[in-house]
Amino acid sequence: MEPQALQARLSLLGDLELTFDGDPLPLPQPAQRVLAYLAVVHRRRPVRRTTLAERLWPETPPSRACASLRSVLWRLPRPRGRTLVAGSSSTVRLHPDVAVDLWEAEELAAALCSADPPARVSPEQLAPLHCDLLPDSQEEWLVVEQEAFRQKRLHALERVAALWCEDGRFTEALSAGLGAVRSEPLRESAHRRVIAVHLAEGNHAEALRQYDGYRRLLAQELGLPPSPAIRSMVAPLLGRPVDAHRG
Repeated sequence: MEPQALQARLSLLGDLELTFDGDPLPLPQPAQRVLAYLAVVHRRRPVRRTTLAERLWPETPPSRACASLRSVLWRLPRPRGRTLVAGSSSTVRLHPDVAVDLWEAEELAAALCSADPPARVSPEQLAPLHCDLLPDSQEEWLVVEQEAFRQKRLHALERVAALWCEDGRFTEALSAGLGAVRSEPLRESAHRRVIAVHLAEGNHAEALRQYDGYRRLLAQELGLPPSPAIRSMVAPLLGRPVDAHRG
């Protein structure tokens, strides 16, 4: 058996981290910005050096921005002679040998939301879908990308919660559903998944508690009532309108 090839890995979910063969590599802030932009926006596609420089140093004169980019690229780590960024005199791109956790998480989310999702997925495999894309970054170019990934992972968490509930894997289903709720407490579809699991287990009090917490939060934050869809899930448990005024 051939030995497994050593690989550089760029982690963008949570804190940015670069590792090689499992060992972390120090990465200055300017280098983090360059690698993150290449991995998130351009993936494997090349980008013109001038475009990259102007995007990352928008308030700097173009000539100085290009000089800053050249300096960052020159100082990038080269673990055991491996290159992290490949390119030509006019373009650059992330090297094909660099693995990126964001891409893997997006592939998993797409598979879970497909018409024929994977038969078995473990909670460990689902862990990346509980993380946001560089949540502490304030880069303007990242805002749309962060929201796009957030929506993908929330839909995937809700879908796998439903699949696990159907399979009777209630503990795992609750973990996935509550993960979506934690990520977006005002997301009704996530609360519906959690309530559905409680109802499937026969835990009616838990279902009502989940609904009531959501109802209160929605009223407090937006001044809105829950939709008929979620009210109908718990209304039969009380035999009366669940949003009736409580003295």
